[in-house]
Amino acid sequence: MIYEVTIAEKTYRVELMRNGDRWNCRLGDREWPLDVVSVQDGVLSLLLDGKSYEVKQETVGTEASVVVGLERFSVSVQDPRSFRSRRRAGASEQGVKKITAPMPGKVVRILAGIGATVEAGQSVIVIEAMKMQNELKAPKNGVIKKINVAEGAAVEAGQSLAEVE
Repeated sequence: MIYEVTIAEKTYRVELMRNGDRWNCRLGDREWPLDVVSVQDGVLSLLLDGKSYEVKQETVGTEASVVVGLERFSVSVQDPRSFRSRRRAGASEQGVKKITAPMPGKVVRILAGIGATVEAGQSVIVIEAMKMQNELKAPKNGVIKKINVAEGAAVEAGQSLAEVE
């Protein structure tokens, strides 16, 4: 998963990769192994380089921040892929839109079945590629009219997985 994280008006590209029960975090050309446990809603316990940190997510109005220990950081976290989904959703709301596999992989979960009402950007299918899970989102508001794959199925890049009308 790749995110653009802005802290104090500086933007970083952060890549999180699952490695069994652990995570690896890449920031620029550096990579760190992480142990992360969700303690409660919005609170994580993070083990990094042998040190433990409690990380809290807080939102006041429209202002989001992360609290690490006694320090508060104003942050903005964005998934670059979601921008593409929003752009596509706003472009044309009419007709059938297909959800296609961005890469070869395996269908792990189908989150919305035939007849389900979905909103643009809502996760519909999860595929796994290169040991990473990717949520494929609805390209527009609508109803799932067709699911072309089953859980466990291997898929190819560009293959139509579902249709939203």
